[in-house]
Order: sequence, then structure tokens, then C-alpha cells
Amino acid sequence: MDLVAVDWFKDTKRMDHVARRKGCAAQVAAEKGFFSLVVNLQVPGSTHYSMVFYFVMKELVTGSLLQCFVNGDDEFRNSRLKLIPSVPKGSWIVRQSVGSTPCLLGKAVDCNYIRCRNYLEIDVDIGSSTVANGVLGLANTTDELPERLIGAVRVSHLELSSAIVPELPTESP
Repeated sequence: MDLVAVDWFKDTKRMDHVARRKGCAAQVAAEKGFFSLVVNLQVPGSTHYSMVFYFVMKELVTGSLLQCFVNGDDEFRNSRLKLIPSVPKGSWIVRQSVGSTPCLLGKAVDCNYIRCRNYLEIDVDIGSSTVANGVLGLANTTDELPERLIGAVRVSHLELSSAIVPELPTESP
């Protein structure tokens, strides 16, 4: 998938389901008939931050592992979604504690999946586990190997002051 946009938000509360925001990259892609995977990394604190990555593709391939992931249940998703961490620059302690071993994200931290017609949003609550990188996993079946990369992102020299407060519509029941 292609990374087409990144949003950097802040608010006094946790921001869930940010892809419902009018004009966001997932909404623009949906208008063009494309499919988006939205990854919302939520960082709690006195100010809550969300770094939101928008990955887009023309369409889901029927029968692909990605389609199974998107249309699967949360248990299936949690058993497949991996994060491969890397901290190339930083203190030795941070680099050693983060490591670079893939971890099953849904087993390490709380992930909330919001499936809509043209996108899947994954809200990742980074603050839900103090040992977010401690759970490791392998693909469950040989037909899922080699594993497939959905997308990649590199964040460098992030400025907290550049985050904006998003205008999110209220959730409909």
C-alpha cells in the first residue's frame, strides 16, 4: 500500500475513529473508489497525541491475506498484525529496549478496529501496555509465509508543538 498522508493530532482526550473526519485522506480516497488502511497510533498523557498514517490502494485483491485481515474478526487481526520496531537514532537504553524483533501488535497493546465500506482504521492504544514490545509471534500457517509488508513509515525529529486539534464529528449510533 502507498503511504499518502500523515496527520499529527493533539487533544485533551483520546481520539478514536479519526478517519470519519471530513476531508481526511481516507475520505478523499473513498470518493475516488480506493481502499485505505488507517493506522492511528495513540499516545496518552496530559495531552493526548495521535499520529495517523493513511495507506491507500486501488482495491483489495479478492482472496488475499490483506482482504482476509480487513474483513476478518478482531481475534484474527490481532493474531496477524505485526510491528517491526526500529530506533536507529537515540540513546543506547532506548534502542536496546525497543529492539527490532517483530511483535504481534494486537497481543502487546489494545487495538480497536473500525471497518467501514472503503477503509479499515486501527486505533492502537500505545499506553495500554508497559511492555508493548514483549510479545513476539510467528505467522500461523505456511501459506502466510513469507509475510507481506503492508506499509512502512519513518518518523524523525517529531515536534510536539506541530500537532493540531482535529475537528471530529460526533459518532453516530
